Amino acid sequence: MSFGGRTDRSIVGRWWWTVDRWTLAALFVLIGTGLFLTLAASPSVATRIGADSFHFVRRQFIFLLPAVVVILMVSMLDVKSVRRLAVIGFLGSLVLMALTLIVGPEIKGATRWLNLAGLTIQPSEFMKPTFAVTIAWLFAAQKSASEMPGNWIAGGLFVVTAGLLLLQPDVGMTLVTSAVFFAEFFLAGLSMIWVAMFALLGCGGVVGAYFLFPHVQSRVQRFLDPQSGDSYQVMTAMQAFGNGGLWGRGPGEGSIKESLPDAHTDFILAVAGEEFGLFLCLFVVALFAFIVLRGFARMYREESLFVLLAVSGLLVQFGLQAVVNMASTLHLMPTKGMTLPFISYGGSSMLALALGMGMMLALSRKRFTGGGWS
Repeated sequence: MSFGGRTDRSIVGRWWWTVDRWTLAALFVLIGTGLFLTLAASPSVATRIGADSFHFVRRQFIFLLPAVVVILMVSMLDVKSVRRLAVIGFLGSLVLMALTLIVGPEIKGATRWLNLAGLTIQPSEFMKPTFAVTIAWLFAAQKSASEMPGNWIAGGLFVVTAGLLLLQPDVGMTLVTSAVFFAEFFLAGLSMIWVAMFALLGCGGVVGAYFLFPHVQSRVQRFLDPQSGDSYQVMTAMQAFGNGGLWGRGPGEGSIKESLPDAHTDFILAVAGEEFGLFLCLFVVALFAFIVLRGFARMYREESLFVLLAVSGLLVQFGLQAVVNMASTLHLMPTKGMTLPFISYGGSSMLALALGMGMMLALSRKRFTGGGWS
């Protein structure tokens, strides 16, 4: 029996022949593109804050190997192990999110981070993927023969999670989490009456956020009327896309990153647009679209309701986060401090996304059923 052959029954061998290798390759290309753009965008930001040029590059490389390991190791888990990991991770994330409100430092008016052993982590990033899988399990349990009130428990956990996010405050992540919850609830068989009610509730929540949170109101007003406040980053990003044109000005030739504060995080796509042009931006969009659409396509004939809901929730979260970041950068919606998955700088974001995509790969692996491989 040779390693890597179809007759290899080792853990790695079975994983290799059951995992979606095309999606795995696309994820690694996305990570590689992110490192490439971090090299292009972050030195100017580091120099501007008084650090050495490769400060952010080194820190991003530190998280690279753990992220790759997380993707590979988690993708080897079976369905039951993924569910257990998600539940434990979700409950742990809720505890840490509550701690941020007590001992977390306030940064730009928000308390979303914890300092642990010299590292700064954002617990809500790890809450997102584990939340998607946990509520998928609860919705699926409601549909099974058991008497478990899964829908009510999932609803209660959603309320607790949304409450903690709004107390931080983090309205954008609350909206993404809400979208995941309602998407899974709909796929689990939510009646159209409830769909209409939740749609109205969602509209009411958006309006309420506008009046309750001054920073949300400010961002909406600046989106509608850029002259009403500080729209420097968005306008600078739009100028970067104009400078880049179709093919870009060339590696290292961009000037916008010299003055764009968040060039390495929220607005890294603007750096890509100026230095490498529309071509690279469309390539990044294509990678996201490929990962999300291929994931949904693999769920088309999925027989397990839990797997269907969990993978769908993870893909909705992944795709929506990418859309929010790119739309904000292109001034198609109000700005939101949300990273571009695997592209923007950020250790917590990269590790949490690696966890989510590892679980997605694990759940979407081919499994042997009574009728054969599925």
